[in-house]
Amino acid sequence: MKQKQDITAKVLENLKFGSLNEIQNAMISADLKASNIVLLAPTGSGKTVAFLLPLLHQLNAKTTGVQALILVPSRELALQIEQVFRSMASGFKVNCCYGGHPMKIERNNFSEPPTVLIGTPGRIAAHLRRGSFDPESIHLLVLDEFDKSLELGFSDEMSYIIGLLPKIKKRILTSATQAIEIPEFSGVKNPVTLNYLTEENRPNIVIKAVRATENDKLEILIKLICHIGHEPTLVFCNHREAVDRISEILTEENVVHDTFHGGLEQDERERALLKFRNGSHQILITTDLASRGLDIPEIKNIIHYQGANTEEGFIHRNGRTARMNAGGTAWLVLAEKESVPDFLTISPIFINLPEQIRLPESPLWITLYIGAGKKDKISKTDIVGFLIQKGNLTKEEIGLITILDNASFVAINRVKARKTVAAIKDEKVKNQKVRIAISN
Repeated sequence: MKQKQDITAKVLENLKFGSLNEIQNAMISADLKASNIVLLAPTGSGKTVAFLLPLLHQLNAKTTGVQALILVPSRELALQIEQVFRSMASGFKVNCCYGGHPMKIERNNFSEPPTVLIGTPGRIAAHLRRGSFDPESIHLLVLDEFDKSLELGFSDEMSYIIGLLPKIKKRILTSATQAIEIPEFSGVKNPVTLNYLTEENRPNIVIKAVRATENDKLEILIKLICHIGHEPTLVFCNHREAVDRISEILTEENVVHDTFHGGLEQDERERALLKFRNGSHQILITTDLASRGLDIPEIKNIIHYQGANTEEGFIHRNGRTARMNAGGTAWLVLAEKESVPDFLTISPIFINLPEQIRLPESPLWITLYIGAGKKDKISKTDIVGFLIQKGNLTKEEIGLITILDNASFVAINRVKARKTVAAIKDEKVKNQKVRIAISN
């Protein structure tokens, strides 16, 4: 018990958390009593840490091979969980597997198997068929956002994977939907259920609306974006064509933003999220692909440019804001004769936007690309020192740093960006000549 308390205290310190929230404490208590746990919790409730902590308590540093498998419905969620686990600084190796990038890289990473493996059902099943890793050592299974995995049709892959795990001692299933039937293949029987999908746990969201004249929703959207100004905002559309059309208009108006949808390459999507997190842009135009798995606590506004088709979809979109007890605003953009969705139980507050608008100023930050990463033994300290000594930046002019396997991305002061790049373009980072440029 003392060892688990010490692990928890260390994780809190590494994550810079003051304390655990109610859901996280409940999960630790349930972990002491049950081999099967079902966590029903809204997005933004801290559920990732809630299931990672009990998992961490069960890992054995003296054992080799994969000990814990976390299955998720999307690559974005897989990457997010990996990032949180790395931030815990537990000392255990973690790998992330998902479609959209070369399988060979992932297979090479299995030469020294991770303790924790995170992945999408399709890619994990593919690795198992190829014998990339031995499933015999896995004794912990997490099915995160299981409802979404079922919705996306991953039942066969999950059934295949779980059928190859003979030594599972603990199963944790999470869902953001209450009306979920747990299939037999999951192996989750007689679970302890923690249900936080209650009215008092709903996000603190104010719902507002703007109405277009003559059905010109695009014009009213631009006005709304200008009205919101500098607050981090997600704009939801139902189709990627609408995302691209809005992006073209914003580009013509010189409004800094980015896009996120399934038609983009994986590295483009990852870069869009990375730049959103570090503040290089504060407007992300997206499809429902972003309604799950994005953990960006500072999002203040959700704009429904095209309305969600169901109440559940509406809730999941809104779950990107008002996270961890913060407040947020959900905006409906309605055509002249478009009705408020029937599933809304409260009437939105209609706002009249001013005729004269001012375009938002560019964000403080812009992202710098450095062509070296973890595999080149580059650290955040190396990058900060390099930018201060060679790039003539101060610490205050350097923002969030993200180091990937083969590249690094750094938020730097937008005004200083050109001079900084000119000063460092021919310099070496840690005695290595690497490509440095403003990330597009």
